[in-house]
Amino acid sequence: MSPSVPPALERPHFIGIGGAGMSGVAKLLAQRGARVAGSDTKESETVEALRALGVTVHIGHDAANLAPDATAVVVSSAIRAENLELAAAGERGVPVVHRSEALAALMESGRPIAVAGTHGKTTTTSMLAVALTALGLEPSYVIGGDLDVPGSSARHGDGEIFVAEADESDRSFHAYAPEVAVILNVELDHHANYASLEEIYESFETFARGVRPGGTLVISADQHGAVELTSRLRGRSSLKIVTVGESEDADLRITRISPRGLTSEVTVVLDGRMMTFTVSVPGRHYAHNAVAALAAGIAVGAPARNLASALAQYTGVRRRLQFKGEAAGVQVIDSYAHHPTEMAADLEAIRGAVAGTPRPDGGGDPRVLVVFQPHLFSRTRELGAEMGAALAAADASVVLDIYPAREDPIPGVTSEIIIEAARAAGADVAAGHQRAAIPDVVAGMAKAGDLVLTMGAGDVTDLGPLILARLES
Repeated sequence: MSPSVPPALERPHFIGIGGAGMSGVAKLLAQRGARVAGSDTKESETVEALRALGVTVHIGHDAANLAPDATAVVVSSAIRAENLELAAAGERGVPVVHRSEALAALMESGRPIAVAGTHGKTTTTSMLAVALTALGLEPSYVIGGDLDVPGSSARHGDGEIFVAEADESDRSFHAYAPEVAVILNVELDHHANYASLEEIYESFETFARGVRPGGTLVISADQHGAVELTSRLRGRSSLKIVTVGESEDADLRITRISPRGLTSEVTVVLDGRMMTFTVSVPGRHYAHNAVAALAAGIAVGAPARNLASALAQYTGVRRRLQFKGEAAGVQVIDSYAHHPTEMAADLEAIRGAVAGTPRPDGGGDPRVLVVFQPHLFSRTRELGAEMGAALAAADASVVLDIYPAREDPIPGVTSEIIIEAARAAGADVAAGHQRAAIPDVVAGMAKAGDLVLTMGAGDVTDLGPLILARLES
């Protein structure tokens, strides 16, 4: 057994192993030599990628899935107490470990970079992982999404640096003690776990105070919540704070972001010197993510100019403005955006990318058509009006029923909250209660030159290929 695998994780069993966060930790353990097993509700490309690494994956949850020699059961906050495998672990005295605790144990011996924030974590973590790998630094990483192919969300590298996405949704990022922490933004979200913005601030402050003595916090100089958090953290002598953004007082200041179609050119001032590099995805928010990644890489000793050049090798992550295909002159792109800020940012990025591109019929800029699936009842209850307002930036939208994920329905909370707010904001929006009919509906709306954006954190992503097939026919 590799010494890089803690004894408690030599034979782990993951409940919900196919999830974005769980599969990454499972993959990393398998690459380090652990005998990994787990279960999930259905087959998926991620499950197949894990099996290719020798991981045993059961479909369906059953107490019999838990092997007699299991050293730990790994769970996420989405696993309910009545889960049969979790109950079996309790009866047999098998230790139960939260995913964040398992990840923290794997990070402990290296030089961890933990990337947090209400939005942009996956993208920024991915940018760092790709750039540091391109520089030959052989980082390990665990990301909350696949870079290009299923199973690419994690990798064991022989270098010291460990890059990890730090999830604030259930306060699990408190388990980490990084050398470098990144906080991209701080906003109210995850309403089932946080009652107020003040609780969010307290949670991010706890995360920041977990940075190792002498470590670095990279944080936005522009976003209001991040600025407020910075003011609360100033004065901690052992923590070096590096601010990034377009503000005049930013330590790493962005002076220009120039759209170049589906890419951007970004100019920053570092130690009084100007430096320009390419970000291979569109949108101002992605440019900010790249500069945060640049600052974090510099903090662990990567050469600034080499790192800036290497960041151009990042070409996107699955479900983050991912091009799915083109049919009948209509492009289909998939977006993971599910919070109003993310929705507005991705729509702005797409608008900027297609501006000035003539449609075949001469009808001006391409239209942006959105198929949006709300994620979680609690989020829709609290932010539904803002989601509707964000959809006003699209030319037309179809809003699906709420994807429940881990939540039970809340009486009176439906996607109609979003639809009504969107119409009040002047949006052209329709309800899409019949999921099977969506490909026909969208194909009837779209014309050559238009762009269709499937948007949301649920299974709306599965509609992209179906829409393309309907357009083809």
